[in-house]
Amino acid sequence: MKIIKTFFWVALILPISIFGQQTKAIINIQNSSALARKESVVAVKWENVLSRFPKIDTTNFLVIDAITKKQIPFQLEHQGLQSIQNLLVQVNVKAKSTLTLLIQQGKPQAFNAKTYARFVPERKDDFAWENDKIAFRTYGKAIEKTKEDAYGLDVWVKRTDKLVIDERYKLGNYHLDNGNGMDYYHVGFSLGAGNMAPYVNDTIRYSANYHQWKVLDNGRLRSSFQLTYDTWNAGGIKVRAIKVISLDAGSQLNRIENIYTFEDNKPLPVVVGIIKRPENGIMSLNEQQGIMGYWEPNHGEDGITGVGTILTSSVSNMFVDNKQLLAKTTVKSNESIVYYAGAAWNKAGEIVDSKQWFEYLDRFFQQIKEPLIVTLK
Repeated sequence: MKIIKTFFWVALILPISIFGQQTKAIINIQNSSALARKESVVAVKWENVLSRFPKIDTTNFLVIDAITKKQIPFQLEHQGLQSIQNLLVQVNVKAKSTLTLLIQQGKPQAFNAKTYARFVPERKDDFAWENDKIAFRTYGKAIEKTKEDAYGLDVWVKRTDKLVIDERYKLGNYHLDNGNGMDYYHVGFSLGAGNMAPYVNDTIRYSANYHQWKVLDNGRLRSSFQLTYDTWNAGGIKVRAIKVISLDAGSQLNRIENIYTFEDNKPLPVVVGIIKRPENGIMSLNEQQGIMGYWEPNHGEDGITGVGTILTSSVSNMFVDNKQLLAKTTVKSNESIVYYAGAAWNKAGEIVDSKQWFEYLDRFFQQIKEPLIVTLK
C-alpha cells in the first residue's frame, strides 16, 4: 500500500519538475497574408519567452529553424531600459504559412551586425544610422545658423550590405563614391527625406535641430534612438517634440514615432514632406492609404534616389508645393504619431525604377496592415 502511495505522489510532482527545468521554447510565426515575408524582423515579447523557458541563459542560447535546423539571427532588444523587452528574430515566411522556431540552450552563431546608429560629435553633432540597405543622418545643435544647416532627414545611399558610417566619416569626403555609395542627397531648408513638422496657417513651422539624443538599442537587427527638440514657436503655438527612430535590418524604411507636446486641446496639424527636385521626377500620392512616393530625376553618374513615406494615421490631404511633396494629418498633445520614411538607390541594384519603388511601398503598407502573428508554446 505504501508503494502505491509513493508512486502516486511522484506522478504528481514529476510534470511540475520537468516544466521547471524546461530547456527550450517553441515560437510559431504565422503569415496569414498573400505576401511572402523576406528578411522580416519580428519581435517576441521577452516575458513570453521566460514563461516558457524560465531558466534561459541569455549568454548561452540560440534560435533555430525547426525544420532546417539552421540558426536564425536574433537580438535582445532593451528599448533604452535595463531589462530585456523583446527577442528580435529575422525570418523569411512564405505566404499563407507558419514558420516554427526553437529557442534552446547552446552557443549562438556569430552573425554580423546589420544595423548601427551613433552620435557624431566630430561632424557638428550629426546623428547617423544605417542598416544593410541604406543610411541616414539628421542634424544637431552645432550646425545651427551655419551655411550647412538643414531641417530634414538626409539620405546616404549605399550599394553594400556592410556598415559604412564610421568609414565615411573617417574618410571625410563622403560626397564622392568610394565604391560603396555616397551622400549626394540635398536637404537644405526642407523636410528632406520624410521629416515631420507642424503645419499652422498653411505654413511649415520648422523646429531647430535636435539638442538631446539617446541610443535605445544598437544591435544586430534593430537600432533605435531618441531625439529631443527644444520648445519652439509653431505659428503662435509653443511646441516641444520627442522623436524615436528605429531601423530594422533588411528594410528601406525607418519607423518614426513622434510625440508633440503643446498647450491646446485642439489637434495640431502636421505634415510629412519629401523635397522635390527642379527636374521632373515621378510622384505617387495615395491619400487613402497614406503612401507618398517620389522617384527623383537622374542625378548624372550619381544615379537615382527613391524616397517614400507611409502615414498610419488618417491623411486629410496630399499636395505638392513649389518645393516639397506633403502629406497632412493631425496629432493630439502628448500622444504618439507613427509613420514610416525611407529611401532606395537604383545603383544598389535591388530597386532600379519607379515601378519597383512604388510596389515596395505598397507591399510595406500591406505588411503594416497584416503583421506576422507570433505565438509561443
